[in-house]
Amino acid sequence: MIKKSFIALALSLLFSSACIATGENWPIGGRGAGLSNASVTIKDIWAVSNNQAGLAGIKVLTAGFYYENRYGLKDLGLKSGAIVLPTKSGVFGLSMTYFGFALYNESRIGLAYAKSFGNKFSVGVQLDYLNTHIAENYGNSGTVAGEIGLRYQLNNKLAIGAHIFNPTRAKVAAYNKERAPTIINLGLSYNFSDKVLLAVETEKDIQFKPVFKAGVEYKPVRTFYFRTGISTNPVLNSFGFGVEYLNFNLDFAASYHQVLGFTPQVSLVFHVNKSKGKSIE
Repeated sequence: MIKKSFIALALSLLFSSACIATGENWPIGGRGAGLSNASVTIKDIWAVSNNQAGLAGIKVLTAGFYYENRYGLKDLGLKSGAIVLPTKSGVFGLSMTYFGFALYNESRIGLAYAKSFGNKFSVGVQLDYLNTHIAENYGNSGTVAGEIGLRYQLNNKLAIGAHIFNPTRAKVAAYNKERAPTIINLGLSYNFSDKVLLAVETEKDIQFKPVFKAGVEYKPVRTFYFRTGISTNPVLNSFGFGVEYLNFNLDFAASYHQVLGFTPQVSLVFHVNKSKGKSIE
C-alpha cells in the first residue's frame, strides 16, 4: 500500500500543479468540492481555507470535519477540522489540516479573523503554521504564512470574492530556498433564483498556469442540494449533494481525474442553535 501511495503521489506531482509545492493551501469542504472548489465567494465554515472573508457570514457557533480520500488511497487522505466563533467584534476561526501518512505528511494550523463592514463588504485574515514531515533522516520543516480575503455582495444575486494565500512568499526549506506557493483566487457567484447558484473562479499559483473552475448548485427542496462542476489544469469533473437536518449539514462530493481516478470527499458541519432555513449563497 505504501508503494502504491508513493506512485499515486508521484503521479499527482506530474498531473496537478496543486500538489507540487509543500505548504499547500488545500481546498476544503464538501460543498465546495461538489462545485469543483469554485468557493471563493461561499459563506460557510470552510472559508477558513477558501476565503476567510466568508466567515463574516456565520452567525452562530459552528464546528465541522472534512475528509478527502485522494484517488481511493488511505495514505493520501486529507483531514481537516474547524471551529468558528462569532463575537460582537468579529468572527474568529481555528482550523487544523493534515495530508499524507507516516512517511510523508503536511499539516497546517490556522487562526482566522473576519469582519463585516456594512451589509455588503467583508474582510478576513489568517495566520498559518505550516509543517512538512519526511521520515528517516529528513525530519520536519515548519514556517509561518499569512492569508487575506475580501468579499463584496453587489446585490441580492451577485457576489465577488478574492483571496491571496502566502503573499509574503514564506520559506519552507533552506535547500534551494524553497518557498510555500503564493496562490491568488478571484471569482463570482450568481443566484439565478432561490434554487440555483452558479459559481465561477480562477486560481493562479504565481509559478504555474491558471486553473479555471465552475460549478452549479441546485436546491429542489428546502433541505437538499445537488452540485456539479468542472476545473482545468488538470481537467477534473465533480458532482455531489448536500443534506440539512436540524443543526447538521452533511455534504458529499467526488471528483474524477482521467488518469488517477475518483477522489471522494465528505464534510459534516454542526451549528449551535441554528435558525430554520438557509438561503443559497
